[in-house]
Amino acid sequence: MEVSVLNINGQETGRKATLNDAIFGIEPNDHVIYLDVKQYLAAQRQGTAKTKERSEHAGSTRKLIRQKGSGGARRGDIKSPVLVGGGRVFGPQPRDYSFKLNKKVKVLARKSALSYKAQDNAIIVVEDFNIEAPKTKDFVNITKNLKVDGKKTLVVLPEVNKNVYLSARNIQKAAVMTANAINTYKVLDADVLVISESALKTIDSTLNK
Repeated sequence: MEVSVLNINGQETGRKATLNDAIFGIEPNDHVIYLDVKQYLAAQRQGTAKTKERSEHAGSTRKLIRQKGSGGARRGDIKSPVLVGGGRVFGPQPRDYSFKLNKKVKVLARKSALSYKAQDNAIIVVEDFNIEAPKTKDFVNITKNLKVDGKKTLVVLPEVNKNVYLSARNIQKAAVMTANAINTYKVLDADVLVISESALKTIDSTLNK
């Protein structure tokens, strides 16, 4: 599959970029996409939810009522879970929600996500660019020229570019990441992918092994 290469002014450069069919033209596998997105979201969870158990509450251990003769149930101290302010039974404890996925599953998931975007014609290839100084206005102008302003846009660069990242940071619907860090969730979350020419080569070398 070939797409026209644009410059940051939204004009065609006269060159074509080839989207590798082994990455952008496969039959998407929805189940591996589900697994990869699930792993990504699980890794974002802090897992710090915590409630106090009976032994962790401050309070007297005095027996509140006598063992027999009250007509009610046997009751222990004020920290009992059946009393207001007592400990909680089986409450959440700090835990790690992350889990392992095989590398081949993750690669297939990313290929599937990219293939979906290619099917939707939601991939724009631009020639390599740079922003001289961190300016949100300059990045906004680029999105307007490429006619992606107002859309959730993921800009994929070949390497870290601080000026481009800082210029996009204040734009709610824009995100910037490097080609070797691309993941299934970010690809699917975006309405359109703006990929630089060099980043396209990095994606090929990373996912087409």
